[in-house]
Amino acid sequence: MGKITGFLEFERVSETYEAPAERLKHYKEFVLTLDDKQAQQQGARCMDCGIPFCNNGCPVNNIIPDWNDLVYKQNWEKALEVLHSTNNFPEFTGRICPAPCEAACTLNINNDPVGIKSIEHAIIDKGWAKGWVVPQVPSKRTGKKVAVIGSGPAGLATSQQLARAGHQVTLFEKNNRIGGLLRYGIPDFKLDKSLIDRRMLQMEAEGVEFRPSTYVGKKGDKVEDGLDVITFEELDKEFDAIVLSGGSEVPRDLPIPGRDLDGVHFAMNFLTQQNRQNAGDRLKDQINAAGKHVVVIGGGDTGSDCVGTSNRQGAASVIQIELMPKLPEQENKALTWPYWPAKLRTSSSHEEGCERDWAIVTKSFEGKKGKLSKIIAARVEWIRDDVTGQMKMQEIEGSEFEIKADLVFLAMGFVHPVAAVLEAAGVDKDVRGNVKANTENYQTSVPKVFAAGDMRRGQSLVVWAIREGRQCARAVDEFLMGESVLPR
Repeated sequence: MGKITGFLEFERVSETYEAPAERLKHYKEFVLTLDDKQAQQQGARCMDCGIPFCNNGCPVNNIIPDWNDLVYKQNWEKALEVLHSTNNFPEFTGRICPAPCEAACTLNINNDPVGIKSIEHAIIDKGWAKGWVVPQVPSKRTGKKVAVIGSGPAGLATSQQLARAGHQVTLFEKNNRIGGLLRYGIPDFKLDKSLIDRRMLQMEAEGVEFRPSTYVGKKGDKVEDGLDVITFEELDKEFDAIVLSGGSEVPRDLPIPGRDLDGVHFAMNFLTQQNRQNAGDRLKDQINAAGKHVVVIGGGDTGSDCVGTSNRQGAASVIQIELMPKLPEQENKALTWPYWPAKLRTSSSHEEGCERDWAIVTKSFEGKKGKLSKIIAARVEWIRDDVTGQMKMQEIEGSEFEIKADLVFLAMGFVHPVAAVLEAAGVDKDVRGNVKANTENYQTSVPKVFAAGDMRRGQSLVVWAIREGRQCARAVDEFLMGESVLPR
């Protein structure tokens, strides 16, 4: 504990943002990292609790009190070493993680929590700037070959850990660039894609081979033009282990009247197209919100990303609606701490301009000559069933209304991975359509085939994907070598 009275002396200082009017002019990151003094004071606020709830609240179990203390003492290089001991990619989580660690911070019981995420962000950015992030090349190679399918955070973490253990790793990705949903699902203004590129250079030096534009499946599958195709039978012959680490990519649909009208799109199609354009790809028939009235259905992060992207494209108006009721602005900490609380959250995209509404059911899409022009919606109330105790939705009589809409983005979450890939692999699925595998050995029903990340656990956070990738890598290493020194 660097400063015993630090939590009494210093207030929480959050990272600052570029002004909305300015950041709406571009797709670049706009968060300003803490300077050394600000980070030092935030580190001083950490109480080094006897039971570090922040550590338990973090899916990768970051050793947060230790690097807080090291930042307070301005020992940045050691702080980076401690941070990297549990997290392969803190530049990703330091930008886009919702920070469950901060919800679990002891200070959060009756005060503002330590700015853990902002300190993490400062550590890793300084590490890259100082040249401290270097390849960790294994001293010897095992001769074992591992195929990793899906290059999102789970696949990247799995690949890096296995390469450092000395295995020959090939990472397959169906998109034209590596990164999965990090690359094409998260807007550039939240995560600059050069961060992925420089990690790729590190991983290549460590021995990872990247194979983008490669579809892994079975013969006869319909694939996009320009993709290489490799079957699971071919992988089985060439590799000693295979890891399924793709995303949960099948979006939840809204099958109501008018769903087929021009102007109704899945959110991820919209976000992916913009990221591709930013990367220099030429697209046909790109979805563009310029001058249009946009309605985003779904109140989560994907919906928020649609808001920010629509405003940058020059939308005439943006409305985000949610089926569930509005959450309280402040949680009851006595009931929720140290767990992640359900409360109203306002993102930087919301602050840039957006109308929000809750407890609304979308009944139909309407338009003229095949093009969307409005939504028919109604207000609902949620009532607890006296018998089952479950909350049930009930439409409020006479509450039906219209919303003007030229574009609608469906951002209601994802239900499961692409079925064709799992069928080609021949693995068993759970009741939700995800790959069936436990968190002890991450093995599927097919010998030498493992699964990690969203493909196994369902739609989740980047930090959970990194955790599963690291743990899966250890399981694969044990499977191949009989033992493993990789951390779990």
